[in-house]
Amino acid sequence: MHRTGSVEASFLTGANATFIAELYQRYLDDPASVDPSWVGLFKELMEDPAALAREVKGPSWGRTDRKVIGSVDPDAPPAPKKKPDAAKDAAPVAGGLSEQDVRARVLDSIRVLMMIRTYRVRGHLMAALDPLQIQGPVPHPELDYRTYGFTEADLDREIFIDNVLGLEKAKLRDIIALVQKTYCSTIGVEFMHIQDPDQKAWIQKRIEGSRNETEFSALGKRTILERLCQAEGFEKFLQVKYTGTKRFGLEGGEATIPAIEQILKRGSQLGVEDVVIGMAHRGRLNILTNIMHKPYRAMFSEFQGNSANPDDVQGSGDVKYHLGTSVDREFDGKTVHLSLQPNPSHLETVDPVVLGKVRARQTQIGDTERVRVLGLLIHGDAAFSGQGVVAECFGMSQLKGYRTGGTIHLVINNQIGFTTSPQYSRSGTYCTEIAKMVQAPILHVNGDDPEAVLHAARVAIEYRQAFKADVVLDIVCYRRQGHNESDEPAFTQPTMYKKIGGHTTTRQMYAAKLVQDGVMTAEEAEEVYAAFQRHLEKEFEAANSYKPNKADWLESRWKGLTWLSGEEEFREYDTQVSLEDLQKVGKALYTPPQNFDVNRKILRQLKAKEEMFATGKDFDWGTGEALAFGTLVLEGHPVRLSGQDCGRGTFSQRHSVLVDQTSENTYAPLNNIDPKQAHYEVLDSPLSEYGVLGYEFGYSLAEPNGLTLWEAQFGDFANGAQIIFDQYISSSESKWLRMSGLVVLLPHGFEGQGPEHSSARPERYLQLCAEDNMQVCNLTTPANYYHALRRQVRRNFRKPLIIMTPKSLLRHKLAVSDLADFGPGSSFKRVIGETAALKPDAQIRRVVLCTGKVYYDLLQARQDKGIDDVALVRVEQLYPWPKDSVKAVLAQYPNADVVWCQEEPANGGYWTFVKLRLDFIIEELGHKSGKALYVGRPASASPATGSYKKHNAEQALLTDQALTYATADLPQPFTRASKLG
Repeated sequence: MHRTGSVEASFLTGANATFIAELYQRYLDDPASVDPSWVGLFKELMEDPAALAREVKGPSWGRTDRKVIGSVDPDAPPAPKKKPDAAKDAAPVAGGLSEQDVRARVLDSIRVLMMIRTYRVRGHLMAALDPLQIQGPVPHPELDYRTYGFTEADLDREIFIDNVLGLEKAKLRDIIALVQKTYCSTIGVEFMHIQDPDQKAWIQKRIEGSRNETEFSALGKRTILERLCQAEGFEKFLQVKYTGTKRFGLEGGEATIPAIEQILKRGSQLGVEDVVIGMAHRGRLNILTNIMHKPYRAMFSEFQGNSANPDDVQGSGDVKYHLGTSVDREFDGKTVHLSLQPNPSHLETVDPVVLGKVRARQTQIGDTERVRVLGLLIHGDAAFSGQGVVAECFGMSQLKGYRTGGTIHLVINNQIGFTTSPQYSRSGTYCTEIAKMVQAPILHVNGDDPEAVLHAARVAIEYRQAFKADVVLDIVCYRRQGHNESDEPAFTQPTMYKKIGGHTTTRQMYAAKLVQDGVMTAEEAEEVYAAFQRHLEKEFEAANSYKPNKADWLESRWKGLTWLSGEEEFREYDTQVSLEDLQKVGKALYTPPQNFDVNRKILRQLKAKEEMFATGKDFDWGTGEALAFGTLVLEGHPVRLSGQDCGRGTFSQRHSVLVDQTSENTYAPLNNIDPKQAHYEVLDSPLSEYGVLGYEFGYSLAEPNGLTLWEAQFGDFANGAQIIFDQYISSSESKWLRMSGLVVLLPHGFEGQGPEHSSARPERYLQLCAEDNMQVCNLTTPANYYHALRRQVRRNFRKPLIIMTPKSLLRHKLAVSDLADFGPGSSFKRVIGETAALKPDAQIRRVVLCTGKVYYDLLQARQDKGIDDVALVRVEQLYPWPKDSVKAVLAQYPNADVVWCQEEPANGGYWTFVKLRLDFIIEELGHKSGKALYVGRPASASPATGSYKKHNAEQALLTDQALTYATADLPQPFTRASKLG
């Protein structure tokens, strides 16, 4: 029932103390005589359990034949029968101590140790964490010494505790004061849930050894005050100059600024060189200026309505409390690079993006120990407990391929979420309960005690650097304004905001403390604040003439790249590869290592690959993809592919990691092409879309010279990550000047698998397309897929690429390419025209444009029906729309009808995207057809039918309509009034 080292504190109370003391003495005599679960407890209570025995049994020169109370002495002679002796219990047994005294001493020590342990477990519940004191700590019975059998008469009695709190012996009164100071002051620590004994012991020693506080020098205290003056002064200055303007200020949580400074400074001493920061909008402007050192004049200029970027930089831009920046800061001679990521209003979405960037930077600099690059995530209390992506990020924190050596989570705990109080927004005691899923230590601290905040911040960074694990710093504070500065919070929280209205600021309280302690005079403290206000006034004046002279982009690893200008369709990129290099990659693909027990089915596939390279024919989809990856790593571009079941592939098509059938050792052929090649990394991700896609997007932001890919298990599962597509992938360049070459692979195709395994919802991605922001493709040949992947890193700009990848085409006998299609002279084709010998162009009666798998259905149906006057044209790239290529193909067939055929319903797929574009081309050509017509499934609330029989009937009908129906007989969607009226 009781697990080792995990006995519940509620069990360790006075009622059970006698029983436990008896067990303890039995353990001291023979550890094997008690249940192993108790051994763990006794070891946890004190580092040297035998010390208690030495203490209670007296000096070494005393009697040594003591036995456990109540046990039988096997060496003792039979006791004579006699009447019970009332004085028996008082007989001396050790160093002049009676058996009763020994028993009392052991019982006292056990009871005190149990009480100390309970303070470690429950002490945080009695900590003074709330600056507003709206709900003070409620006395907890397990933290009352009386629960353990003590009375007031025992308070001044010395008890042996074997240096557990750094004391060999201490009065009960002093022990209580000490554990209350350590665990129930303005810092509450949760760490007893940690199962790793080293981590738990480190936290315990770190906070008990220092009594959970740091002694700051006079200079250190002055510096803390300066930081608080900057934090508070900046917000008050903005409130005066731009009253009512939204800024999502930090008022009430000003201690966040010196806390971050402490993390950075102490981190630099422990080897941190690079910090990637992610946060929401609350306090962002303060951190931009006071941590990231963005010029105050630049911030004031933005408040005046000016752009954050030079006039020649295009893009929509974003509101100032969403923007990021980067800077190099110096701490005691050590330089630390800081980058604050831009983010949308969608709370916590930036978390996985930060983690991906951290991992990429660690990989780039060879930081395998993960001490040099740190992720710092700043959360709000309601979002930390409410947003599921937080749990997804914790879930990745210790996984191979995703671990970053631990993240520091700093919670600005306003004790409110917009207008929602904590009791309505979470089920747990704290907003940080989710962190216990990875056994992260959690340090709760009162935001009105700056020194406690900095101490906790120091412990957090030290723990992270020591154990490469996540840690949480929960700064319990308040929000002086409403959700924003034009909001009225008293509508919903009148009691809280009455308290806040009369509450002294953190700066004022700390300044008064420094004056009281004699660190500085009241005049000196006020001058620190006044001097900063004068500095802000000068910056405010300078803002009137401020002009940004440089945009924050295309620096560091992005140097040499540029933005896309002009028509994308007119640009060509060299994606061809020599036949020698293709064969070199091929040999690595089909040659398993010696003495490697390859699965027999895989072995047949490897022999088939060898045949492909021998004949130069019939290269399937998986081999085309492997050639793209292999040639890129051969050229020095790292490739990272992540997603559910990516190593094998959802449809068993990839097998980029071979598994020895005897030992289960693994082998990646693509990492064995050439000794000088770049690394190929393929990861079977956790069962997460939102978190993992955000992670890979972040990785792509930091690694422009590699190919980063995320693959959905099925394309429609990507809708669980829709926020990443909407707020980042499609718009980050326009909003924040942040390019990404991320490739997203979405298995798609109508093959009778039902509503949830048919459509990747291409219409959603096309709806997001504008200003050449990204690419959307549905490809039909392995070679075109190969070229699409290679051009991602072969050109001088970066754009996200969304590909509707095939399922049945992975093994379709016609969906193959020749080796020559990958080699010299080959390139990506945005549009593939008719490839068969048909009637002369002038006699073609219909041109059917399509994309993806449906082409092969149409091709088979045309062959089966013996039709030779219908041309099939594949639009491989839907966006950027290849207008000129489509126009050139249509111009070949002046007398043909123009039909768009898709297997998706009319309200999905591509029809609403291509219709106007095709009509415009037809109008420009003066084409006979007049307009494009639709062939496909009718509009539907569900993407696909669940009946395989019905699916086949629908598929047969749409191919028949596309090839044989007269124009007048083609039913057009959206022409009849809705049943809803």
